[in-house]
Amino acid sequence: MRIDVLTIMPGLLESFGGASLVGKAQQRGLLDLRVHDIRDRTEDPHRTVDDSPFGGGAGMVLMAEPIFATVEAVQPPRPMFLLGPGGRTLSQGFAQELADSDGFSLLCGRYEGVDDRVRTHLCDGEISIGDYVLAGGEVAAMVVIEAVSRLVPGVMGNSTSADDESFSAGLLEYPQFTRPAEFRGWEVPDVLRSGDHGAIASWRLAQSILRTLQHRPDLIEQRGGLTADDLKLLNKYAPGWDA
Repeated sequence: MRIDVLTIMPGLLESFGGASLVGKAQQRGLLDLRVHDIRDRTEDPHRTVDDSPFGGGAGMVLMAEPIFATVEAVQPPRPMFLLGPGGRTLSQGFAQELADSDGFSLLCGRYEGVDDRVRTHLCDGEISIGDYVLAGGEVAAMVVIEAVSRLVPGVMGNSTSADDESFSAGLLEYPQFTRPAEFRGWEVPDVLRSGDHGAIASWRLAQSILRTLQHRPDLIEQRGGLTADDLKLLNKYAPGWDA
């Protein structure tokens, strides 16, 4: 998969792209992350990429010309998304859609935003990572790349690692434990050491339902509420859950 990022702060993305899971994916040829410095397509000695907004107001606005020139020169994969508050909110499902594609591009805004002709005539859409304001789109781009790249086949060492994670089935992930079995008086649930894979799967599903019910009841509502099977699992593996 090829992912292109257009930014005025390439160092942030290049450092991120060479580390951890994303860096390993690039080394193995599973991910092609290309970072493009918009300043490289300017024509003045100061490499100017921003100017004051028409109509007045605080801050500066990224200019259309160097962004268009960058896109025309590097021909990044489509669709190209502007990272901004007006876009579709990133979710696990959206990340999977992007992971199933051949590639896409991200445009990082800065300052007070980008000239709206970029958003209107150059970008194919927008992505938001939440209802809050960042200084620029670079951190948001890292979030998108991290969420998507780990879903690309082969990137994660265990191909089933993402199957039971939070939001993959509309639920939060069940509790995880590792050795030792007893730590400071707190013991790992017996079922996880039983070797009964069916019981373990049922316990985990019950705990996912319980955790979601406690912390993200809105997700339960989105699933249509608790089913009869959900209630059976909760009563068996999480007695007293409704106390």
